[in-house]
Amino acid sequence: MRIILITGKGGVGKTTVAAATALRAADLGYATLVMSTDPAHSLADAFDVQLGDSLTTIVTNLDAQQIDSRARLEESWGAVRDHLTEIFDWSGLKGIEAEELTVFPGMDELFSLATVNDHARADIYDVIIVDCAPTAETLRLLSLPEVMSWYMDKMFPIGRRMVKVVRPVITKMSAMPVASDAVFDAIAKFYDRLEGIREILSDSEVTTARLVMNPEKMVIAEARRTYTYLGLFGYAVDSVIVNRVLPDTVADPYFARWREIQAEHLIDIEESFQGTDVRQLRLFEEEMIGVERLRRVAEELYRDVDPTDRLSEAQSMRVEDVEGSDDVALVLAVPFTEREEIDLMRHHDEIFITIGPYRRSIVLPDSLQRRTIRGARVHADELRIIFTLEAI
Repeated sequence: MRIILITGKGGVGKTTVAAATALRAADLGYATLVMSTDPAHSLADAFDVQLGDSLTTIVTNLDAQQIDSRARLEESWGAVRDHLTEIFDWSGLKGIEAEELTVFPGMDELFSLATVNDHARADIYDVIIVDCAPTAETLRLLSLPEVMSWYMDKMFPIGRRMVKVVRPVITKMSAMPVASDAVFDAIAKFYDRLEGIREILSDSEVTTARLVMNPEKMVIAEARRTYTYLGLFGYAVDSVIVNRVLPDTVADPYFARWREIQAEHLIDIEESFQGTDVRQLRLFEEEMIGVERLRRVAEELYRDVDPTDRLSEAQSMRVEDVEGSDDVALVLAVPFTEREEIDLMRHHDEIFITIGPYRRSIVLPDSLQRRTIRGARVHADELRIIFTLEAI
């Protein structure tokens, strides 16, 4: 099983790359699924076919799907939504405002993520290509299993026990709706669908991300930030795809300055993403829509390379011995990050790492829980957190 996440800033051509990658895998004989988790779906436009929430066969070995997050919400969130609606009705908030508040920000991505996990568990496909939402939404999507896991482990059991205790009292004293066992069962059932998705997505032998960008300053900056935050959350990036590079055949003087600018950006990209596979895709003379044109894209992008291969071997997180001592180091990839940008805090058996607006909680393995943090430093795009058995 291989899962390949295709992401990038909106408008860079990630859907075209996702569709072409999936088509190439299918032509090589892999049972392939390409699915869109972007609320603004464009996968159907890329293939020039009608797509919906159900699976549609594009060619032999290739199915496609545009996830209807609203339909999935009805399946898994119905009981919770109804309970929230009752609470809002009781409080006097009615109408469209109450209805909107029953669905929290990020729910679309969450239900999309659950569908990825459903397909992975079914083990029908050799390869799943995910056309992700633009980068900010992708990062939130990929962090959701970890966030919800913390809630389910720490808060959910307490909340359920408390409600059982206070429900008889509240029902006698107030008309306020109290969550029933059905509501908690719905939450637990949905969490069960997500169980294991964190392990699948952060296993670099199974899942890798591919960043699509254009050779433009703002787009490259966004890609660098995404690369950093994917490393923070433990996801491996095995390839960077630079799309819409001016080909040598474009000789018009009008594009001379654009060619110079792109050449400078291409050097910057090669230097910034050293150790990661970097591929270029030219600016085509027409819209690359439909199966045959997408095959041309795939041919130029991958040449003789199997697109399902892991295209580079960088690891996002590891634990290793510190030479010359009994200390060990927890090493995380944090490319393009300076020491002063990182905030590190430990609370019992967890470490909280903050870079910019993103925060990650890492539950330490047993071997590190009994150790003390001696120090931390950033070197060669890696954060090294040193653990010792000695008292500090």
